[in-house]
Amino acid sequence: MSFIEEIKQRAKNDIKTIVLPEAEDIRILKATHQVLKEKYANIVLIGNKENIEQKAEDNNLDIKSARIVEPTNSEKYDKYVNLLYELRKNKGMTIEEAQKLVKDPVYFGMLMVKDEEEVADGLVSGAAHSTSDTLRPALQILKTAPNTKLVSAFFVMVVPNCEYGENGIFVFADSGLNENPDADKLSEIAISSAKSFKQLVGKEPKVAMLSYSTYGSAKSELTEKVIEATKLVKEKDTNIIVDGELQLDAAIIPEVAKMKAKRKPVKWKS
Repeated sequence: MSFIEEIKQRAKNDIKTIVLPEAEDIRILKATHQVLKEKYANIVLIGNKENIEQKAEDNNLDIKSARIVEPTNSEKYDKYVNLLYELRKNKGMTIEEAQKLVKDPVYFGMLMVKDEEEVADGLVSGAAHSTSDTLRPALQILKTAPNTKLVSAFFVMVVPNCEYGENGIFVFADSGLNENPDADKLSEIAISSAKSFKQLVGKEPKVAMLSYSTYGSAKSELTEKVIEATKLVKEKDTNIIVDGELQLDAAIIPEVAKMKAKRKPVKWKS
């Protein structure tokens, strides 16, 4: 069973409700059609109901079992305005600003996830919104997980028929949020990404701290930063299997590691 199939199977065993705030984008409607067809999630679409239904009909997409919510017509609009205001008033937000923001589908969707009386387990955005426009309401409304020192991003890469990584599954971080993090931030990114890998894949993470250098093959402030970050990860979490600094090929291909590395990387210890 592939990783994607395994994720779908897990989802079918524990159906969640996912909010899609970019519902007037045809790609989102096609995805909704597929998800509902395969029955591994319930879907809430946020946007203009008439436009959404018309686009679905024009493209022969069956989204009838999705729930469609229009922020300004929702019975929860006033509740969410007050909720957002209470969450952000200490940061200077006014009721007028909250009224404007709650009309935004991403903000409304995040508030649905925040609302304990609402059945909404998660939100997916980014097809038609920038990273900042997706993350800002998430951080303002949902906040970070307990003990999280740094917000970071990662890509899950699934390579078919690949013997490397976890049967072709890799997490690369931070790939789009923190620009030029220092050694301490790199270590925090590594630790949080390792936790996410274990949660998503269900396997023990093995972390390679990547660089253009392998074990001192080059020396600069950049390589020293990765070496220091690797040391910090080991100090902060003794349970994480981590090694560095490593070039990508040395990190994932044992034969290359034997040639480039003076010692066997921790990654391949059984």
